[in-house]
Amino acid sequence: MANSLSQSSTEDICKQVHGSLGNLSILVRVLAGQLSQHECEKTREKYKEMYGEDLYEILRHKIHGTTSKTWTILSSLMLNPHERDAIVAKNAIFKERDRVDYKALIEIYVGRKSSHFFLIQQAYQSKFRRHLDQDIMNIEPPHSYQKILMALAASHKAHSAQVSVHIGKCDAQRLFQTGEGRCGEFKIDEGVVLEILSKRSIPQLNLTLSIFKHIYGHTYTKHFKNKYGGEFEEALKFVVKFLNNPPKYYAKALEASIKGRTTDEGDLERIIVSQSETDMNKIRKIYKNVYGMDMRDAIIESFPIGDFRDLLLALTMKTSIDND
Repeated sequence: MANSLSQSSTEDICKQVHGSLGNLSILVRVLAGQLSQHECEKTREKYKEMYGEDLYEILRHKIHGTTSKTWTILSSLMLNPHERDAIVAKNAIFKERDRVDYKALIEIYVGRKSSHFFLIQQAYQSKFRRHLDQDIMNIEPPHSYQKILMALAASHKAHSAQVSVHIGKCDAQRLFQTGEGRCGEFKIDEGVVLEILSKRSIPQLNLTLSIFKHIYGHTYTKHFKNKYGGEFEEALKFVVKFLNNPPKYYAKALEASIKGRTTDEGDLERIIVSQSETDMNKIRKIYKNVYGMDMRDAIIESFPIGDFRDLLLALTMKTSIDND
């Protein structure tokens, strides 16, 4: 909606939702089709005031059976972005005993503004009485992603809003000289990479990677596959790929989920919700350029008629608030 809901119309929405808790189709139409995510949050607040119950918890407790994915998305729409990311982070770390979802964590650590990232940390501590950074440090078995995530957490404290071409050139040269430019061996210097990741803001890191390509004629990670095959290099390659172009990463991840070519549960729901009012316009444009099909048509082609498909269509067709 272009205009924010008035108090009376929010009350009407709450009454409609309250009377339709057994009708998934109506809830999809109202919560995903008619309201922005901010308006969903306001509806949750008003619902609590009117009925004394948390609409998020009501919807969350309906997650079961064949409609569980639909209820999962609807419930997540009730959360503010910081709380939602805090829950995503905790699930990424703890949901599966033997598998940490590092992709979901990288999306948060690289893809969120620093001001947003600090609010996620606060929400995590408030909701779970735990520290996000500490939980990542304590992941077993240890993984190179942990080192990178901790460095990225430090990078969010690099408060300079300005990016420096001089620093970018110096960092690009260091990356080259301590990597593929080393004599006699091809090995990434983890210490140098982690130092740069921890001391530079995300925009500054992006500039450094761009300068690296300009100076040396190829991307920083071009030779990783052939010359560097370790765990750290694989993790760094993924981080750099995301850092370079988040919308392109999301477009590819969504295509794999829509077409059923991935075993990563939850990617579709997580990305659709987090990006529906931020970068979805860019993602859809890249999707169409790369795959020759509008994302809406791909969803219609890949999913059967029903509430889940309607929900995906409603969220992917929303106009981005931050980026047109």
